[in-house]
Amino acid sequence: MINAIIIDDEKAAIDVIEFYLKQTLFIHHVGSFTNPLNALQKVAEEKIDLIFLDIQMPEISGMDFIKAINGKSKVILTTAYSEFAVEGFELDVLDYLLKPISLPRFLKATQRAVNIIQPMQNSLSETSIDDDFILVKTEQKGKLLKIMLNEIDYIEGMKNYVSIVHQHQKTLALLNLKDLETRLPSKYFMRIHKSYIVSLAAIRMIEQDEVFLKDYKENIYVGESYKKQLMETFKNKMI
Repeated sequence: MINAIIIDDEKAAIDVIEFYLKQTLFIHHVGSFTNPLNALQKVAEEKIDLIFLDIQMPEISGMDFIKAINGKSKVILTTAYSEFAVEGFELDVLDYLLKPISLPRFLKATQRAVNIIQPMQNSLSETSIDDDFILVKTEQKGKLLKIMLNEIDYIEGMKNYVSIVHQHQKTLALLNLKDLETRLPSKYFMRIHKSYIVSLAAIRMIEQDEVFLKDYKENIYVGESYKKQLMETFKNKMI
């Protein structure tokens, strides 16, 4: 699933794209922003694959926003002005949508995004989880700890640290949750809250807004923006 956000200082323009996104497959809308500075924080904290980005905004221009995120997310520009197209493509945007945006043109752009982003995601998931591992810097200076991916049950983010819970042990590692999320295969791990990533294999039960893990009494709350993606992941398993 591709996580996407919308950035536009006009609420009406956001409403159009939000409506169009409901007609698409494989794209999960995780937020909309009229202030691009708030969106920068979202991109810094979470794994955002695709951004629908207006160009002319009062706080920061779309072009400056692209430079600020430094390639962390793919971008589709949305604007009423065609003269920015060349500069946009020089910054490696996926597409350039002129307002008013028609649904067929929007779907063409999103399909292009899916064709580019999904193979990148799949390539990160090809390694067998039984053989793969991560090396994490611990609180002890100079110490690296090897943790097998198939032993991880869930991960909790705590500012510049994460707590990796594996086989009922907790290991504190010196990195943030977003960075770790990009290194984990999305086939086996999912972010279900701004502060939590869980192993899909460790999930025992989903009840409304909560996930229950095997062999753990604790339950983890599912954030509002993550519910749809979680249920779609398990949709084909329902009987």
